[in-house]
Amino acid sequence: MLESLIEPLQYSFMQRSLTIAILVGIICSVVGSYLMVQRLALLGDAISHSVLPGLAIAFLLEANIFVGAFISGVFSTTVIAWISKRSLIKEDAAMGIVFSAFFALGITLITIIQKDNKIDLNHFLFGNILGVTTADLRDTAIIGAFVLLVVLLLYKELLFYTFDPLGAQAAGLPVHLLNFGLMVLIALTIVASLKAVGVVLVLALLITPGATAYLLVKRLHQMMILGAVIGVVASVSGMYLSYFFNLPSGPAIVLVVSGFFVLALLFSPTQGIFTHSQSGKGSV
Repeated sequence: MLESLIEPLQYSFMQRSLTIAILVGIICSVVGSYLMVQRLALLGDAISHSVLPGLAIAFLLEANIFVGAFISGVFSTTVIAWISKRSLIKEDAAMGIVFSAFFALGITLITIIQKDNKIDLNHFLFGNILGVTTADLRDTAIIGAFVLLVVLLLYKELLFYTFDPLGAQAAGLPVHLLNFGLMVLIALTIVASLKAVGVVLVLALLITPGATAYLLVKRLHQMMILGAVIGVVASVSGMYLSYFFNLPSGPAIVLVVSGFFVLALLFSPTQGIFTHSQSGKGSV
């Protein structure tokens, strides 16, 4: 058993892959907790799909794809806010419109680039964690450290804004700046996760660990910590499953974290389908 756990670690690419999987599992769970509490899962989906044109353009210009993805993600949130404020279109509809348009543009650009350069860019969509380089690991670690530091420093303000935006505004907090800052954190988290799971699957890591923790604990900081633990365990487990059973790494990670959610949904002590029905029958 111990030999099976140690075996993958003899390869440098697995060491890098496991490290970036752990980093992504932590930051996605922490930032995704805010999306869960604010019921903004669609926003995470919108930003994750909206980074694709930036990726393609950055690749075409031979620039850093992380920078291109970040700019595209933040620009998409600005467009969503502008549409919802300047028209009668609600925010959720604006998100759907923007992420569909950006995603279609990204797919089109990638198709054109692949046709002209005879290369495969599908790893932008589904991730390529086994191909992570030392530079990718460094960039992800820097982004992750920055995101976690901002969450730690602004935890009280973001907590107040998350649960009572009107009260936060009345108390004099810069709610618009906090909202924009949260969007930036989401965009950075998605950018950091691109190499691991790609734009298609990143939403699962953003939402599912936090949703699982949401069924098990009550407070936001507990949700972040437990979600991070779930994200790390799922990421590492998915990598080992990928190694031993020759499975695609990103989908394997998502399937494991989805399995944890199903277990919590069924057996959570306070909100589980089976446990709740049993307690309900006992009270009757």
